[in-house]
Amino acid sequence: MKSYTSLLLTALLFIPACQAKKESPDALINSSDDSMYLLVGSYSKGETPGISVYDFNLQNADFKPVSEVKNVQNPSYLAVSPDKKMVYSVNENSQGAVSSFRFDKSTGTLSFVNSQATEGADPCYINIDDKQNFLLTANYSDGNLSVFPLSDSGKILPLSQKIDFNDKNDRRASHAHTVVFSPDYASVFATDLGKDQITRFKINLTDINKLFLEKEVGTITLEKGSGPRHIDFHPIKKFAYCINELSGKVTVFQYDAGKLTPIQYIASDTTTVSEKKGSADIHVSPGGKFLYTSNRLQNDGIAIFSIDSNSGLLTTVGYQKTGIHPRNFIISPNGKYLLCANRDSNNIQIFSIDQQTGLLTGTGKEIQLRQPVCLKWVPK
Repeated sequence: MKSYTSLLLTALLFIPACQAKKESPDALINSSDDSMYLLVGSYSKGETPGISVYDFNLQNADFKPVSEVKNVQNPSYLAVSPDKKMVYSVNENSQGAVSSFRFDKSTGTLSFVNSQATEGADPCYINIDDKQNFLLTANYSDGNLSVFPLSDSGKILPLSQKIDFNDKNDRRASHAHTVVFSPDYASVFATDLGKDQITRFKINLTDINKLFLEKEVGTITLEKGSGPRHIDFHPIKKFAYCINELSGKVTVFQYDAGKLTPIQYIASDTTTVSEKKGSADIHVSPGGKFLYTSNRLQNDGIAIFSIDSNSGLLTTVGYQKTGIHPRNFIISPNGKYLLCANRDSNNIQIFSIDQQTGLLTGTGKEIQLRQPVCLKWVPK
């Protein structure tokens, strides 16, 4: 029997959706596909769409709306299950929660399944392991991580573990921002924006009913004032890249057997107004030749870098201006397009990518919707 708390969360976070008429951050998908579903998570209020689904043509960047979910609170970050049958979202509020939806690929529609409390305020990132055993969330305001087992059907089970980064002996406030898996899914790396640290955890799966993260090697400390936010691994798995929100820099890491070793810091946001830096997202191109980062607050745009295939080091290539407050962005699996979600311009800009230089060119096409902040692909 469901608890009163669970029933209350479900009632508060979800009212049945109104459907419209008709490798990582995302696993590399067959680039020969002509079209895919594009899922968009937004900051939502009342009757405004929280999650929107589009049919996106990978060859010419045409798109059309397919469906939407309303009355789900602030699904500001999404995760798609490896089998593509489930979609999970954070509910970014002071009373944080996670929600699950079943995805029908034949119609492109989402059906609500259930919600669970994160016991951490303002969850801003969600991830799922490759075996679909559990979910992780990074809860920004309370500086902690939440771990949820998943049922065989994909339903979110009650919280099994909460990890707090705050320390009574350390006056700095922790702000957990990302939880990403190592390429072999043996470890988890979590960023703490407040303390300029990345913590590594070992995954313990000896008992499916007692899932937990086990601290393995302590923390990696970055430059003071960095504010580590998001991480992406290179396709060859030898390098990793972290965008630092507060310093506006990228940290390049050598990656080997679960260990991250910093080897370079390079500017993403070059504004000279230090308190106005606000770097947000980071992605390596599917072929591993280029790295892209988004920057907000003062110098809205996408920084473009080339990647040395031997050393993993970055060289600045260019900078593409965008709409206002670019957050999450995504690259098409075939490497032809970059889609940028601009929260305060209420649009998703579509840029073509030069395969030789990595530079971006506006296509003149954009998706208009309220406060988009997260983009995910799902194959049809």
